[in-house]
Amino acid sequence: MKECWVTEPLHFEMRETEIPEPKDNEVQIKMMAAGVCGSDIHIYKGENPNSRYPLIPGHENVGLVTKVGADCKNIKVGDHVVIDYVIRCGECYQCKHGRGNVCEHVLVRGSGTNGGWREYWCVEEPYVYKIDDSIPWKDAALIEPLTIGEHSTSRAGVCDDVVFILGTGTIGTIIAQACKLKGAKTVICCDISDSSLERSKQFGADYTVNSKTQDIVAEVQKITNGHGCTVAFDSACFPGSLTMIMQPGIVCNAGRVVPMGFCTVPEKITQQMINGREL
Repeated sequence: MKECWVTEPLHFEMRETEIPEPKDNEVQIKMMAAGVCGSDIHIYKGENPNSRYPLIPGHENVGLVTKVGADCKNIKVGDHVVIDYVIRCGECYQCKHGRGNVCEHVLVRGSGTNGGWREYWCVEEPYVYKIDDSIPWKDAALIEPLTIGEHSTSRAGVCDDVVFILGTGTIGTIIAQACKLKGAKTVICCDISDSSLERSKQFGADYTVNSKTQDIVAEVQKITNGHGCTVAFDSACFPGSLTMIMQPGIVCNAGRVVPMGFCTVPEKITQQMINGREL
Protein backbone atom coordinates (compact mmCIF):
# COMPACT_ATOMS: atom_id res chain seq x y z
CA MET A 1 0.00 0.00 0.00
CA LYS A 2 0.99 3.65 -0.31
CA GLU A 3 1.45 6.26 2.43
CA CYS A 4 2.02 10.01 2.14
CA TRP A 5 4.76 11.33 4.44
CA VAL A 6 5.80 14.92 5.11
CA THR A 7 9.47 14.33 5.93
CA GLU A 8 10.34 17.96 6.63
CA PRO A 9 8.82 21.36 5.85
CA LEU A 10 8.08 21.78 2.14
CA HIS A 11 8.94 18.16 1.32
CA PHE A 12 6.67 15.13 1.04
CA GLU A 13 7.13 11.68 -0.43
CA MET A 14 5.02 8.63 -1.24
CA ARG A 15 6.20 5.41 0.39
CA GLU A 16 5.18 1.81 -0.21
CA THR A 17 4.78 -0.55 2.74
CA GLU A 18 2.98 -3.72 3.79
CA ILE A 19 -0.73 -3.50 4.60
CA PRO A 20 -0.93 -3.56 8.43
CA GLU A 21 -2.79 -6.32 10.28
CA PRO A 22 -5.12 -5.27 13.12
CA LYS A 23 -4.27 -6.09 16.73
CA ASP A 24 -6.98 -7.68 18.87
CA ASN A 25 -8.47 -4.29 19.83
CA GLU A 26 -8.10 -2.71 16.38
CA VAL A 27 -10.01 -2.56 13.12
CA GLN A 28 -8.38 -2.40 9.70
CA ILE A 29 -9.82 0.38 7.54
CA LYS A 30 -9.50 0.93 3.81
CA MET A 31 -9.34 4.71 3.54
CA MET A 32 -11.95 6.01 1.09
CA ALA A 33 -11.66 9.79 1.52
CA ALA A 34 -9.69 12.34 3.52
CA GLY A 35 -10.04 16.08 3.75
CA VAL A 36 -7.14 18.49 3.33
CA CYS A 37 -7.45 20.83 6.29
CA GLY A 38 -5.82 24.23 6.54
CA SER A 39 -3.71 22.76 9.35
CA ASP A 40 -2.39 20.14 6.89
CA ILE A 41 -1.12 22.98 4.71
CA HIS A 42 0.57 24.52 7.76
CA ILE A 43 2.15 21.13 8.56
CA TYR A 44 3.52 20.94 5.01
CA LYS A 45 4.92 24.47 5.28
CA GLY A 46 6.40 23.88 8.74
CA GLU A 47 4.04 26.37 10.37
CA ASN A 48 2.17 24.09 12.80
CA PRO A 49 3.76 24.42 16.27
CA ASN A 50 2.16 21.13 17.40
CA SER A 51 3.64 18.90 14.68
CA ARG A 52 6.78 16.76 14.48
CA TYR A 53 8.47 15.21 11.44
CA PRO A 54 8.45 12.79 9.70
CA LEU A 55 4.65 12.54 9.77
CA ILE A 56 1.71 11.05 7.89
CA PRO A 57 -0.86 13.90 7.89
CA GLY A 58 -4.62 13.55 7.71
CA HIS A 59 -7.29 13.82 10.41
CA GLU A 60 -10.48 14.17 8.31
CA ASN A 61 -10.64 10.49 7.48
CA VAL A 62 -13.40 8.06 6.51
CA GLY A 63 -13.23 4.51 5.23
CA LEU A 64 -14.50 0.97 4.90
CA VAL A 65 -13.76 -1.67 7.56
CA THR A 66 -11.95 -4.63 5.97
CA LYS A 67 -10.87 -6.62 9.07
CA VAL A 68 -11.57 -6.56 12.82
CA GLY A 69 -9.48 -7.78 15.74
CA ALA A 70 -10.55 -10.63 18.01
CA ASP A 71 -11.70 -8.33 20.84
CA CYS A 72 -13.79 -5.95 18.69
CA LYS A 73 -17.53 -6.12 19.35
CA ASN A 74 -19.14 -2.93 18.00
CA ILE A 75 -17.56 -2.46 14.57
CA LYS A 76 -18.04 -5.05 11.81
CA VAL A 77 -16.43 -5.79 8.47
CA GLY A 78 -18.20 -3.72 5.81
CA ASP A 79 -19.08 -0.83 8.12
CA HIS A 80 -18.59 2.71 6.85
CA VAL A 81 -16.68 4.55 9.56
CA VAL A 82 -15.15 7.85 10.64
CA ILE A 83 -12.04 8.00 12.84
CA ASP A 84 -11.75 10.11 16.00
CA TYR A 85 -8.44 11.91 15.67
CA VAL A 86 -7.94 12.76 19.38
CA ILE A 87 -6.16 10.02 21.36
CA ARG A 88 -6.71 10.39 25.13
CA CYS A 89 -5.68 8.47 28.25
CA GLY A 90 -9.08 8.39 30.00
CA GLU A 91 -7.43 8.69 33.43
CA CYS A 92 -6.27 12.30 33.87
CA TYR A 93 -8.24 15.20 35.39
CA GLN A 94 -9.22 16.52 31.97
CA CYS A 95 -10.52 13.17 30.71
CA LYS A 96 -12.51 12.57 33.89
CA HIS A 97 -14.16 15.98 33.59
CA GLY A 98 -15.32 15.67 29.98
CA ARG A 99 -12.33 17.47 28.44
CA GLY A 100 -10.58 14.53 26.80
CA ASN A 101 -9.81 16.67 23.76
CA VAL A 102 -7.18 18.41 25.91
CA CYS A 103 -6.10 15.27 27.77
CA GLU A 104 -2.89 15.68 29.75
CA HIS A 105 -1.29 13.12 27.42
CA VAL A 106 -3.24 13.99 24.28
CA LEU A 107 -2.04 12.88 20.86
CA VAL A 108 -3.65 14.18 17.68
CA ARG A 109 -3.66 11.91 14.64
CA GLY A 110 -2.15 13.62 11.64
CA SER A 111 -0.34 16.19 13.79
CA GLY A 112 1.29 14.78 16.93
CA THR A 113 1.21 11.22 15.58
CA ASN A 114 0.59 9.63 12.19
CA GLY A 115 -2.75 10.23 10.51
CA GLY A 116 -4.83 8.84 7.68
CA TRP A 117 -3.22 9.78 4.36
CA ARG A 118 -2.58 6.12 3.56
CA GLU A 119 -4.47 3.35 1.83
CA TYR A 120 -5.01 1.16 4.92
CA TRP A 121 -4.99 2.09 8.58
CA CYS A 122 -5.42 0.09 11.80
CA VAL A 123 -7.16 2.04 14.59
CA GLU A 124 -8.31 1.03 18.08
CA GLU A 125 -12.04 0.21 18.01
CA PRO A 126 -13.12 2.83 20.63
CA TYR A 127 -11.93 5.57 18.26
CA VAL A 128 -13.92 4.27 15.28
CA TYR A 129 -17.55 5.31 14.72
CA LYS A 130 -20.03 3.77 12.32
CA ILE A 131 -21.73 6.18 9.91
CA ASP A 132 -24.68 5.71 7.58
CA ASP A 133 -23.79 3.88 4.38
CA SER A 134 -25.82 6.36 2.33
CA ILE A 135 -23.43 9.27 3.00
CA PRO A 136 -21.10 9.79 0.00
CA TRP A 137 -17.46 9.38 0.99
CA LYS A 138 -16.49 12.93 -0.01
CA ASP A 139 -19.30 14.31 2.18
CA ALA A 140 -18.47 11.99 5.07
CA ALA A 141 -14.96 13.49 5.17
CA LEU A 142 -16.62 16.68 6.43
CA ILE A 143 -17.80 15.00 9.64
CA GLU A 144 -14.61 16.01 11.49
CA PRO A 145 -14.94 19.72 10.56
CA LEU A 146 -18.59 19.51 11.64
CA THR A 147 -17.46 18.37 15.09
CA ILE A 148 -15.43 21.60 15.40
CA GLY A 149 -18.61 23.57 14.81
CA GLU A 150 -20.33 21.55 17.51
CA HIS A 151 -17.44 21.79 19.98
CA SER A 152 -16.76 25.52 19.58
CA THR A 153 -20.43 26.47 19.87
CA SER A 154 -20.72 24.27 22.98
CA ARG A 155 -17.74 26.07 24.50
CA ALA A 156 -19.55 29.36 23.84
CA GLY A 157 -22.86 28.04 25.18
CA VAL A 158 -24.66 29.29 22.08
CA CYS A 159 -28.44 29.59 22.43
CA ASP A 160 -30.57 32.68 21.70
CA ASP A 161 -27.46 34.75 20.97
CA VAL A 162 -26.30 37.46 18.60
CA VAL A 163 -23.17 35.97 17.05
CA PHE A 164 -20.21 37.50 15.23
CA ILE A 165 -17.96 35.18 13.17
CA LEU A 166 -14.67 36.44 11.76
CA GLY A 167 -13.61 34.27 8.83
CA THR A 168 -16.06 32.42 6.58
CA GLY A 169 -13.93 29.58 5.29
CA THR A 170 -15.04 26.01 5.90
CA ILE A 171 -14.89 26.24 9.71
CA GLY A 172 -16.49 29.68 9.96
CA THR A 173 -19.33 28.59 7.69
CA ILE A 174 -19.89 25.42 9.74
CA ILE A 175 -19.94 27.50 12.94
CA ALA A 176 -22.61 29.73 11.40
CA GLN A 177 -24.72 26.67 10.60
CA ALA A 178 -24.24 25.24 14.10
CA CYS A 179 -25.22 28.56 15.70
CA LYS A 180 -28.48 28.63 13.77
CA LEU A 181 -29.23 25.01 14.67
CA LYS A 182 -28.74 25.95 18.35
CA GLY A 183 -31.16 28.86 18.20
CA ALA A 184 -28.98 31.92 17.62
CA LYS A 185 -31.18 34.96 16.91
CA THR A 186 -28.71 36.73 14.65
CA VAL A 187 -25.51 35.58 12.93
CA ILE A 188 -23.12 38.16 11.47
CA CYS A 189 -20.32 36.81 9.27
CA CYS A 190 -17.23 38.85 8.42
CA ASP A 191 -14.55 38.19 5.79
CA ILE A 192 -12.64 39.92 2.98
CA SER A 193 -14.03 37.58 0.32
CA ASP A 194 -17.44 38.46 -1.14
CA SER A 195 -17.86 34.94 -2.53
CA SER A 196 -17.23 33.37 0.91
CA LEU A 197 -19.64 35.82 2.50
CA GLU A 198 -22.27 35.00 -0.09
CA ARG A 199 -21.85 31.28 0.63
CA SER A 200 -22.22 31.93 4.37
CA LYS A 201 -25.76 33.24 3.72
CA GLN A 202 -26.72 29.76 2.52
CA PHE A 203 -25.59 28.32 5.86
CA GLY A 204 -27.28 30.71 8.27
CA ALA A 205 -25.68 34.16 8.10
CA ASP A 206 -28.27 36.90 8.57
CA TYR A 207 -25.80 39.71 7.85
CA THR A 208 -22.39 39.89 6.20
CA VAL A 209 -19.59 42.43 6.61
CA ASN A 210 -16.59 42.81 4.28
CA SER A 211 -13.78 44.03 6.55
CA LYS A 212 -11.77 45.20 3.55
CA THR A 213 -14.40 47.74 2.53
CA GLN A 214 -16.50 48.27 5.67
CA ASP A 215 -15.91 49.40 9.26
CA ILE A 216 -16.56 46.30 11.37
CA VAL A 217 -17.43 48.08 14.60
CA ALA A 218 -19.76 50.53 12.87
CA GLU A 219 -21.56 47.72 11.01
CA VAL A 220 -21.96 45.58 14.14
CA GLN A 221 -23.27 48.56 16.10
CA LYS A 222 -25.77 49.31 13.33
CA ILE A 223 -26.97 45.70 13.04
CA THR A 224 -27.31 45.25 16.82
CA ASN A 225 -28.83 48.68 17.55
CA GLY A 226 -25.78 49.60 19.59
CA HIS A 227 -25.82 46.55 21.85
CA GLY A 228 -23.00 44.52 20.29
CA CYS A 229 -22.79 40.73 19.99
CA THR A 230 -23.10 38.25 22.83
CA VAL A 231 -20.73 35.71 21.24
CA ALA A 232 -17.77 36.10 18.87
CA PHE A 233 -15.70 33.45 17.09
CA ASP A 234 -12.27 34.01 15.58
CA SER A 235 -12.11 31.46 12.77
CA ALA A 236 -9.83 33.65 10.64
CA CYS A 237 -6.85 33.14 12.95
CA PHE A 238 -4.31 35.53 11.44
CA PRO A 239 -1.92 37.74 13.44
CA GLY A 240 -4.12 40.40 15.00
CA SER A 241 -7.45 38.70 14.32
CA LEU A 242 -8.20 38.06 18.00
CA THR A 243 -7.41 41.67 18.88
CA MET A 244 -9.72 42.72 16.06
CA ILE A 245 -12.78 40.94 17.45
CA MET A 246 -12.01 42.12 21.00
CA GLN A 247 -12.50 45.76 19.98
CA PRO A 248 -15.13 47.58 22.06
CA GLY A 249 -18.33 47.71 20.08
CA ILE A 250 -18.17 44.17 18.70
CA VAL A 251 -18.66 42.03 21.82
CA CYS A 252 -21.01 43.29 24.52
CA ASN A 253 -20.54 43.22 28.29
CA ALA A 254 -20.43 39.63 29.61
CA GLY A 255 -20.00 38.34 26.05
CA ARG A 256 -18.08 35.18 25.16
CA VAL A 257 -15.13 34.98 22.77
CA VAL A 258 -13.90 31.70 21.27
CA PRO A 259 -10.57 31.79 19.38
CA MET A 260 -9.99 28.87 17.01
CA GLY A 261 -6.39 29.13 15.82
CA PHE A 262 -2.81 28.30 16.80
CA CYS A 263 -1.15 31.50 15.62
CA THR A 264 1.98 32.09 17.72
CA VAL A 265 2.35 35.82 17.00
CA PRO A 266 1.59 37.85 20.18
CA GLU A 267 -1.72 39.76 20.20
CA LYS A 268 -2.17 43.32 21.46
CA ILE A 269 -4.80 42.43 24.04
CA THR A 270 -4.94 44.21 27.41
CA GLN A 271 -6.56 43.16 30.67
CA GLN A 272 -8.90 46.13 30.28
CA MET A 273 -10.20 44.75 26.97
CA ILE A 274 -11.27 41.58 28.80
CA ASN A 275 -12.11 42.69 32.32
CA GLY A 276 -13.72 46.03 31.46
CA ARG A 277 -16.58 44.03 29.95
CA GLU A 278 -16.03 40.76 31.87
CA LEU A 279 -15.66 38.84 28.60
